[in-house]
Amino acid sequence: MVSLQFQNIQKRFDSTVVVRDLSLQINEGELFFLLGPSGCGKTTCLRMVAGFYQPDGGQLLFDDRPMNAVPPHKRNTGMVFQNYALWPHLTVKGNVEYGLKVRKIAKAEREKRVQDALEMVRLGPLSDRYPSQMSGGQQQRVALARALVIRPDMLLLDEPLSNLDAQLRLEMRAEIKRLHKETGTTALYVTHDQEEALSIADRVAVLKDGDLMQVGAPRELYRHPRSRFVAEFIGETNFLPAKIENLDAETLHLHTEAGKLVAARPEGHWSVGQEVFCSIRPESWRLEAPDGENSNQLSARLEDAMYLGQNEQLMARLTGGLETEGTSGAWRRVKVAQANPSSKPPVVGGNLTLFCAPQDIVVLAE
Repeated sequence: MVSLQFQNIQKRFDSTVVVRDLSLQINEGELFFLLGPSGCGKTTCLRMVAGFYQPDGGQLLFDDRPMNAVPPHKRNTGMVFQNYALWPHLTVKGNVEYGLKVRKIAKAEREKRVQDALEMVRLGPLSDRYPSQMSGGQQQRVALARALVIRPDMLLLDEPLSNLDAQLRLEMRAEIKRLHKETGTTALYVTHDQEEALSIADRVAVLKDGDLMQVGAPRELYRHPRSRFVAEFIGETNFLPAKIENLDAETLHLHTEAGKLVAARPEGHWSVGQEVFCSIRPESWRLEAPDGENSNQLSARLEDAMYLGQNEQLMARLTGGLETEGTSGAWRRVKVAQANPSSKPPVVGGNLTLFCAPQDIVVLAE
């Protein structure tokens, strides 16, 4: 196991900057995610760690060892690719054993390590099968076993679940989390799937257009995003433009075109008259306010409802206040997620009162 440091890393292809001055610390034994949309630079970062690309600036370190000039085969990293990259002419055992043969590990030791790796991914009885005889999920387990059998200092995963169906993705998430816990290997995982990152990561770095937007634990990123991009990219949210009317040490009093809101005051500098955005998650809305609570209630009209069993998704339009002249008013359409909905369906076209607790309103300056 090693730690990993990006120190002011830069990478460009021709005149296009793909990674811009990235500084990041990944701790020993951490399951760390690079998350972002296509083209944000996350796979480029992974390939620089593997040694397939060289940085154009900055320093890449394993522990305190500079790695910029170290070739891929001397980095002791295990790679799990999006498309599995298994040898079709080799059996499961042959695929897993390949890296050990290259490293000239003795036969007895090879066989023991291959068997242990296959048992770890629960494929022991299938060692004589060929990739074409296996499901996508089984092939991905083979790829994991092949990466882990060499006992890498660092495990690199490049969108490993994107080719699997929804149910297999759920199963493989649990498997990756279990395997990481068992092995304790430092792992760098690239994905654009927010749910994947939220469900199994120790920490996540969110990238956009080659820039690092925010780093933190999944719960921190979801509950306390620092920008509109992170709030919108990590899950779903509603944005309401607002202006700060008053403030104190604990709260911000906000004016929106749909009504007044009180939000818990986040860290940072805030001032009366400042224009901001309120980020409110769909599940943060309530159809009833707690007894004695008269603030943070906005009037709305139900436009659509989708019943999903365990929850119901409502699309409502905020009706308080007046439409601002010259604007689309698109922000007035808000999504509401209700857990454990009642057996009686809501009335489309009916009036609603939406409540949101102050601690569930995230105030953003941008």
